Amino acid sequence: MRLATILPRASVEPVVVAAAPDGSWIELAGLAGRPMSRLEDGLPWVLAHTAHLTARAAAWAGPRYRESEFSYLPPVMRPPSIRDFYAFEQHVKTCRAQRGLEIPPAWYELPVFYFTNPSALCGHGTDVWAPAGSQELDYELELGIVIGRAGRDIPVAQAWDHVAGFTILNDFSARDLQRREVPVGLGPAKSKDFATGLGPALVTRDECADRISGEKLTLAMCARVNGRELSRGTTASLHHSIPRLVAQAARDAELHPGDILGTGTVGTGCILELGPENTGGWLKPGDVVELEIERLGVLRHRIVARPK
Repeated sequence: MRLATILPRASVEPVVVAAAPDGSWIELAGLAGRPMSRLEDGLPWVLAHTAHLTARAAAWAGPRYRESEFSYLPPVMRPPSIRDFYAFEQHVKTCRAQRGLEIPPAWYELPVFYFTNPSALCGHGTDVWAPAGSQELDYELELGIVIGRAGRDIPVAQAWDHVAGFTILNDFSARDLQRREVPVGLGPAKSKDFATGLGPALVTRDECADRISGEKLTLAMCARVNGRELSRGTTASLHHSIPRLVAQAARDAELHPGDILGTGTVGTGCILELGPENTGGWLKPGDVVELEIERLGVLRHRIVARPK
């Protein structure tokens, strides 16, 4: 199933919807016959009844939403937590080499992550601006993994059972702010927590079942700025697999439905890695950033000037 959270044009209340075969969207509460005000609250039930809901959507004769009638919100509006990992070797190696550094041996031994701001999510089609004092706004092409079943100390062999599905994540970064923060040793903060793109939809794991082999998921990834492709990669190049990210996140900690895990940036998946001199510079007002992941769709944002 494809699930999304939308804001109808004539409403102030978000609506959780499911995709119909004709490309329209159906209110999930109607399909389910039960309240569904926030996707994260209903995920365990939805995942247990996916086949039933899919069949009802195919035969649905009730009201529908068309894309011209709403704007997208993040599919999970207020996740309990967002852990963003650093799991693609090419990205890590290239970015560290730019600073004259090698990858530390510990990186190969365990997946590492930082917590980012669950209140700063930006849905598909929204405007994004650089934080105060930044002139080096960057995109980051990542896969978002949405937890659908709670668990603690989850073994790698059982990790897929806790994954609801996938979405696209743009970990917008202010690189000039980041250069000041990271040497302190506590990880990025204000260089990251101003905006994180998420969406346009949550695609449940069963929709990608034929692309999962053991611990590996294979989906093509690319990024475009103003229609020009800058980044291309694949989820298959993850050094630390998705089940291992889930297991690490759940070590001595409870994962909850709606929690989001970011894979980190795929190789070539940001301006920092490619070099601003090779991409037309850092993101600036007027630029349109599109991140695309096979089967998940396109996540689009327009860069604007920071409001006065």
